[in-house]
Amino acid sequence: MSGQQLIRKIGGSDVSTSAVGLGTWAIGGWMWGGTDEAESIAAIQASLDAGVTLIDTAPAYGLGRSEEIIGKAIAGRRDKAVIATKCGLVWHTDKGRHFFDQDDRPVHRYLGRDAIFHEVEESLRRLGTDYIDLYITHWQDPTTPIEETMRALEDLKTSGKIRAIGASNVGAPELQAYIATGGLDAIQERFSMIDREMESDLLPLTRANGVSTLSYSSLALGLLSGTIGPDRVFSGDDQRLGNPRFSVSNREKVLAFAAAIRPVADKHKASIAQIVIAWTLAQPGVTFALCGARNPAQALDNARAGTIRLDADDRSAIDTTISAKLTDMDR
Repeated sequence: MSGQQLIRKIGGSDVSTSAVGLGTWAIGGWMWGGTDEAESIAAIQASLDAGVTLIDTAPAYGLGRSEEIIGKAIAGRRDKAVIATKCGLVWHTDKGRHFFDQDDRPVHRYLGRDAIFHEVEESLRRLGTDYIDLYITHWQDPTTPIEETMRALEDLKTSGKIRAIGASNVGAPELQAYIATGGLDAIQERFSMIDREMESDLLPLTRANGVSTLSYSSLALGLLSGTIGPDRVFSGDDQRLGNPRFSVSNREKVLAFAAAIRPVADKHKASIAQIVIAWTLAQPGVTFALCGARNPAQALDNARAGTIRLDADDRSAIDTTISAKLTDMDR
Protein backbone atom coordinates (compact mmCIF):
# COMPACT_ATOMS: atom_id res chain seq x y z
CA MET A 1 0.00 0.00 0.00
CA SER A 2 1.07 3.59 -0.58
CA GLY A 3 0.15 6.81 1.14
CA GLN A 4 1.60 10.04 2.49
CA GLN A 5 5.25 10.57 3.39
CA LEU A 6 6.09 8.70 6.58
CA ILE A 7 6.91 11.22 9.34
CA ARG A 8 8.77 10.32 12.52
CA LYS A 9 10.10 12.12 15.58
CA ILE A 10 13.81 12.50 16.38
CA GLY A 11 14.36 10.92 19.79
CA GLY A 12 13.13 12.94 22.73
CA SER A 13 13.30 16.24 20.89
CA ASP A 14 10.39 18.21 19.46
CA VAL A 15 11.70 17.74 15.91
CA SER A 16 9.67 15.61 13.48
CA THR A 17 10.66 14.97 9.87
CA SER A 18 10.33 12.60 6.93
CA ALA A 19 11.51 9.05 7.52
CA VAL A 20 13.30 9.15 4.18
CA GLY A 21 16.17 11.62 4.28
CA LEU A 22 18.38 13.07 1.57
CA GLY A 23 22.03 12.22 2.15
CA THR A 24 24.41 14.75 0.60
CA TRP A 25 27.88 13.25 0.81
CA ALA A 26 27.94 12.85 -2.98
CA ILE A 27 26.70 16.42 -3.42
CA GLY A 28 29.93 17.56 -1.76
CA GLY A 29 31.82 15.86 -4.61
CA TRP A 30 34.64 14.43 -2.52
CA MET A 31 35.14 10.70 -3.19
CA TRP A 32 32.26 10.79 -5.67
CA GLY A 33 33.96 12.13 -8.78
CA GLY A 34 33.01 15.79 -8.34
CA THR A 35 29.62 17.51 -8.26
CA ASP A 36 27.29 19.54 -10.46
CA GLU A 37 26.03 22.43 -8.34
CA ALA A 38 22.94 23.21 -10.42
CA GLU A 39 21.86 19.55 -10.50
CA SER A 40 22.53 19.23 -6.77
CA ILE A 41 20.41 22.27 -5.94
CA ALA A 42 17.64 20.92 -8.14
CA ALA A 43 17.84 17.54 -6.35
CA ILE A 44 17.51 19.18 -2.94
CA GLN A 45 14.57 21.30 -4.03
CA ALA A 46 12.87 18.32 -5.68
CA SER A 47 13.22 16.41 -2.41
CA LEU A 48 11.57 19.21 -0.46
CA ASP A 49 8.78 19.48 -3.02
CA ALA A 50 8.14 15.74 -2.65
CA GLY A 51 7.88 15.96 1.14
CA VAL A 52 11.39 14.77 2.01
CA THR A 53 12.21 17.36 4.64
CA LEU A 54 15.25 15.68 6.26
CA ILE A 55 18.53 16.76 4.66
CA ASP A 56 21.73 15.28 6.07
CA THR A 57 25.14 16.82 5.49
CA ALA A 58 28.53 17.43 7.14
CA PRO A 59 31.38 19.94 6.89
CA ALA A 60 33.70 17.14 5.75
CA TYR A 61 31.63 16.56 2.60
CA GLY A 62 33.86 18.57 0.30
CA LEU A 63 35.30 20.76 3.10
CA GLY A 64 32.06 22.71 3.43
CA ARG A 65 30.95 22.36 -0.20
CA SER A 66 27.89 20.24 0.56
CA GLU A 67 26.69 22.66 3.25
CA GLU A 68 27.17 25.63 0.93
CA ILE A 69 25.11 24.01 -1.82
CA ILE A 70 22.35 23.17 0.66
CA GLY A 71 22.38 26.76 1.87
CA LYS A 72 21.73 27.95 -1.68
CA ALA A 73 19.02 25.34 -2.24
CA ILE A 74 17.01 26.16 0.89
CA ALA A 75 17.27 29.94 0.65
CA GLY A 76 13.77 31.31 1.10
CA ARG A 77 12.39 27.94 2.24
CA ARG A 78 14.36 27.17 5.39
CA ASP A 79 11.14 26.42 7.25
CA LYS A 80 10.49 23.46 4.91
CA ALA A 81 13.77 21.70 5.72
CA VAL A 82 15.04 19.75 8.73
CA ILE A 83 18.82 20.06 8.56
CA ALA A 84 21.15 17.52 10.13
CA THR A 85 24.84 18.35 10.05
CA LYS A 86 27.86 17.29 12.01
CA CYS A 87 30.93 18.25 14.00
CA GLY A 88 34.15 16.54 14.97
CA LEU A 89 36.12 16.35 11.71
CA VAL A 90 38.16 19.53 11.73
CA TRP A 91 40.83 21.17 9.60
CA HIS A 92 41.17 24.48 11.46
CA THR A 93 43.21 22.89 14.28
CA ASP A 94 45.58 19.97 14.77
CA LYS A 95 44.03 18.97 18.11
CA GLY A 96 42.69 15.45 18.48
CA ARG A 97 43.92 12.73 16.13
CA HIS A 98 44.74 12.87 12.45
CA PHE A 99 42.13 10.97 10.41
CA PHE A 100 42.74 11.68 6.71
CA ASP A 101 43.79 14.39 4.25
CA GLN A 102 41.35 16.12 1.91
CA ASP A 103 42.55 18.54 -0.77
CA ASP A 104 45.98 18.43 0.89
CA ARG A 105 44.51 19.51 4.22
CA PRO A 106 44.92 17.29 7.29
CA VAL A 107 41.57 16.50 8.90
CA HIS A 108 41.50 15.57 12.59
CA ARG A 109 38.94 13.86 14.78
CA TYR A 110 38.35 16.34 17.60
CA LEU A 111 35.25 16.97 19.72
CA GLY A 112 36.53 19.46 22.28
CA ARG A 113 34.26 22.31 23.32
CA ASP A 114 36.36 24.93 21.53
CA ALA A 115 36.11 23.13 18.20
CA ILE A 116 32.39 22.41 18.50
CA PHE A 117 31.64 26.10 19.13
CA HIS A 118 33.84 27.05 16.17
CA GLU A 119 32.31 24.43 13.87
CA VAL A 120 28.70 25.27 14.59
CA GLU A 121 29.25 28.89 13.58
CA GLU A 122 30.94 27.83 10.36
CA SER A 123 28.09 25.44 9.53
CA LEU A 124 25.46 28.07 10.29
CA ARG A 125 27.24 30.49 7.96
CA ARG A 126 27.56 28.00 5.11
CA LEU A 127 23.96 26.84 5.48
CA GLY A 128 22.63 30.40 5.68
CA THR A 129 20.61 29.71 8.81
CA ASP A 130 20.63 30.56 12.49
CA TYR A 131 19.81 27.09 13.82
CA ILE A 132 20.54 23.44 13.06
CA ASP A 133 17.80 20.89 13.66
CA LEU A 134 20.03 17.89 14.45
CA TYR A 135 23.71 18.28 15.31
CA ILE A 136 25.72 15.05 15.19
CA THR A 137 29.22 14.12 16.29
CA HIS A 138 30.58 12.74 13.02
CA TRP A 139 33.38 10.43 14.19
CA GLN A 140 34.35 9.82 17.78
CA ASP A 141 37.38 11.47 19.37
CA PRO A 142 39.21 9.30 21.93
CA THR A 143 41.10 12.35 23.24
CA THR A 144 37.97 14.15 24.54
CA PRO A 145 35.61 12.73 27.20
CA ILE A 146 32.08 12.24 25.91
CA GLU A 147 30.80 14.17 28.93
CA GLU A 148 32.70 17.28 27.77
CA THR A 149 31.39 16.93 24.25
CA MET A 150 27.81 16.53 25.47
CA ARG A 151 28.03 19.54 27.77
CA ALA A 152 29.03 21.66 24.79
CA LEU A 153 26.19 20.28 22.67
CA GLU A 154 23.65 20.76 25.44
CA ASP A 155 24.79 24.37 25.84
CA LEU A 156 24.24 24.90 22.10
CA LYS A 157 20.77 23.40 22.45
CA THR A 158 19.95 25.67 25.38
CA SER A 159 21.07 28.68 23.32
CA GLY A 160 18.77 27.66 20.43
CA LYS A 161 21.54 27.07 17.90
CA ILE A 162 20.70 23.36 17.68
CA ARG A 163 17.43 21.54 18.37
CA ALA A 164 18.51 17.92 18.83
CA ILE A 165 21.73 15.99 19.50
CA GLY A 166 23.10 12.95 17.68
CA ALA A 167 26.22 10.78 17.49
CA SER A 168 27.58 8.81 14.56
CA ASN A 169 30.00 5.95 14.08
CA VAL A 170 29.86 4.80 17.69
CA GLY A 171 30.54 1.48 19.36
CA ALA A 172 28.28 0.11 22.07
CA PRO A 173 30.42 1.46 24.96
CA GLU A 174 30.44 4.94 23.43
CA LEU A 175 26.69 4.81 22.85
CA GLN A 176 26.16 3.80 26.47
CA ALA A 177 28.27 6.78 27.58
CA TYR A 178 26.22 9.14 25.42
CA ILE A 179 22.95 7.69 26.72
CA ALA A 180 24.18 8.09 30.30
CA THR A 181 24.29 11.87 29.81
CA GLY A 182 20.55 11.88 29.19
CA GLY A 183 20.72 14.23 26.22
CA LEU A 184 21.16 11.99 23.19
CA ASP A 185 18.32 12.02 20.64
CA ALA A 186 19.73 9.98 17.75
CA ILE A 187 22.55 7.95 16.31
CA GLN A 188 23.57 7.72 12.66
CA GLU A 189 25.13 4.44 11.55
CA ARG A 190 25.71 2.36 8.44
CA PHE A 191 22.85 -0.05 7.93
CA SER A 192 21.48 -1.86 4.89
CA MET A 193 20.39 -5.31 3.78
CA ILE A 194 24.07 -6.28 3.63
CA ASP A 195 25.30 -4.22 6.61
CA ARG A 196 23.31 -5.37 9.62
CA GLU A 197 25.92 -5.54 12.39
CA MET A 198 24.18 -3.00 14.59
CA GLU A 199 21.13 -5.25 14.98
CA SER A 200 23.08 -7.16 17.65
CA ASP A 201 24.53 -4.31 19.71
CA LEU A 202 23.44 -0.74 18.94
CA LEU A 203 19.76 -1.15 18.04
CA PRO A 204 18.81 -2.91 21.29
CA LEU A 205 20.30 0.05 23.18
CA THR A 206 18.58 2.72 21.09
CA ARG A 207 15.21 0.98 21.24
CA ALA A 208 15.42 0.59 25.02
CA ASN A 209 16.35 4.25 25.54
CA GLY A 210 14.14 6.10 23.06
CA VAL A 211 17.03 7.06 20.79
CA SER A 212 16.27 7.35 17.06
CA THR A 213 18.47 5.70 14.45
CA LEU A 214 19.36 7.23 11.10
CA SER A 215 20.72 4.63 8.71
CA TYR A 216 23.31 5.84 6.25
CA SER A 217 24.35 4.04 3.09
CA SER A 218 20.89 2.49 3.07
CA LEU A 219 21.44 1.52 -0.58
CA ALA A 220 25.06 0.45 0.10
CA LEU A 221 26.55 3.30 -1.96
CA GLY A 222 24.03 2.55 -4.69
CA LEU A 223 24.85 -1.15 -4.98
CA LEU A 224 21.39 -2.20 -3.79
CA SER A 225 19.57 0.09 -6.18
CA GLY A 226 19.48 -2.71 -8.73
CA THR A 227 20.71 -0.34 -11.45
CA ILE A 228 24.48 -0.95 -11.33
CA GLY A 229 25.24 -3.71 -13.79
CA PRO A 230 28.44 -5.76 -14.10
CA ASP A 231 29.70 -3.55 -16.95
CA ARG A 232 29.53 -0.27 -15.02
CA VAL A 233 32.94 1.49 -14.87
CA PHE A 234 33.92 3.80 -12.01
CA SER A 235 36.61 6.44 -12.43
CA GLY A 236 38.49 9.31 -10.79
CA ASP A 237 38.17 9.56 -7.00
CA ASP A 238 34.88 7.63 -6.93
CA GLN A 239 35.25 5.50 -3.80
CA ARG A 240 33.55 2.58 -5.56
CA LEU A 241 36.53 2.22 -7.90
CA GLY A 242 38.43 -0.86 -6.74
CA ASN A 243 36.04 -1.42 -3.82
CA PRO A 244 35.52 -5.19 -3.43
CA ARG A 245 31.92 -4.45 -2.44
CA PHE A 246 31.39 -3.53 -6.11
CA SER A 247 32.94 -6.67 -7.57
CA VAL A 248 31.30 -8.16 -10.66
CA SER A 249 30.20 -11.10 -8.53
CA ASN A 250 28.44 -8.81 -6.04
CA ARG A 251 26.73 -6.85 -8.77
CA GLU A 252 25.45 -10.05 -10.32
CA LYS A 253 24.10 -11.21 -6.93
CA VAL A 254 22.28 -7.92 -6.48
CA LEU A 255 20.74 -8.15 -9.94
CA ALA A 256 19.52 -11.67 -9.11
CA PHE A 257 18.09 -10.35 -5.85
CA ALA A 258 16.36 -7.52 -7.70
CA ALA A 259 14.79 -9.95 -10.16
CA ALA A 260 13.55 -12.15 -7.30
CA ILE A 261 11.81 -9.30 -5.45
CA ARG A 262 10.38 -7.78 -8.63
CA PRO A 263 6.88 -9.12 -7.77
CA VAL A 264 6.91 -7.09 -4.54
CA ALA A 265 8.04 -4.01 -6.45
CA ASP A 266 5.37 -4.54 -9.10
CA LYS A 267 2.71 -4.93 -6.41
CA HIS A 268 3.58 -1.45 -5.12
CA LYS A 269 4.31 -0.01 -8.58
CA ALA A 270 7.75 0.75 -7.19
CA SER A 271 11.40 0.57 -8.19
CA ILE A 272 13.77 -1.90 -6.57
CA ALA A 273 15.53 0.95 -4.76
CA GLN A 274 12.21 2.14 -3.33
CA ILE A 275 11.46 -1.34 -1.99
CA VAL A 276 14.95 -1.57 -0.44
CA ILE A 277 14.44 1.78 1.31
CA ALA A 278 10.93 0.85 2.48
CA TRP A 279 12.31 -2.44 3.86
CA THR A 280 15.00 -0.50 5.73
CA LEU A 281 12.39 1.72 7.37
CA ALA A 282 10.40 -1.36 8.40
CA GLN A 283 13.28 -2.78 10.47
CA PRO A 284 12.80 -2.56 14.25
CA GLY A 285 14.69 0.43 15.63
CA VAL A 286 15.52 2.04 12.28
CA THR A 287 13.77 5.41 12.33
CA PHE A 288 15.16 7.20 9.29
CA ALA A 289 16.86 6.05 6.07
CA LEU A 290 19.33 8.42 4.40
CA CYS A 291 19.59 8.06 0.64
CA GLY A 292 21.86 9.97 -1.69
CA ALA A 293 20.67 11.74 -4.83
CA ARG A 294 22.60 13.88 -7.30
CA ASN A 295 19.75 14.93 -9.59
CA PRO A 296 15.98 15.46 -9.36
CA ALA A 297 15.10 12.07 -10.86
CA GLN A 298 17.07 10.21 -8.18
CA ALA A 299 15.62 12.46 -5.47
CA LEU A 300 12.05 11.80 -6.56
CA ASP A 301 12.67 8.07 -6.81
CA ASN A 302 13.94 8.03 -3.21
CA ALA A 303 11.07 10.21 -2.01
CA ARG A 304 8.43 7.77 -3.21
CA ALA A 305 9.88 5.12 -0.89
CA GLY A 306 8.55 7.11 2.05
CA THR A 307 5.00 6.55 0.85
CA ILE A 308 5.28 2.75 0.59
CA ARG A 309 4.06 0.53 3.42
CA LEU A 310 5.25 -3.07 3.19
CA ASP A 311 2.97 -5.67 4.75
CA ALA A 312 4.05 -8.82 6.59
CA ASP A 313 3.98 -10.94 3.43
CA ASP A 314 6.16 -8.41 1.59
CA ARG A 315 8.72 -8.34 4.38
CA SER A 316 8.79 -12.13 4.64
CA ALA A 317 9.36 -12.51 0.90
CA ILE A 318 12.15 -9.94 0.95
CA ASP A 319 13.83 -11.47 4.01
CA THR A 320 13.79 -14.91 2.39
CA THR A 321 15.31 -13.48 -0.78
CA ILE A 322 18.04 -11.64 1.14
CA SER A 323 19.06 -14.93 2.74
CA ALA A 324 19.03 -16.73 -0.59
CA LYS A 325 20.66 -14.12 -2.84
CA LEU A 326 22.79 -11.72 -0.78
CA THR A 327 25.00 -14.09 1.19
CA ASP A 328 28.78 -14.46 0.91
CA MET A 329 29.19 -10.99 -0.59
CA ASP A 330 32.69 -9.76 -1.39
CA ARG A 331 33.77 -7.13 1.13
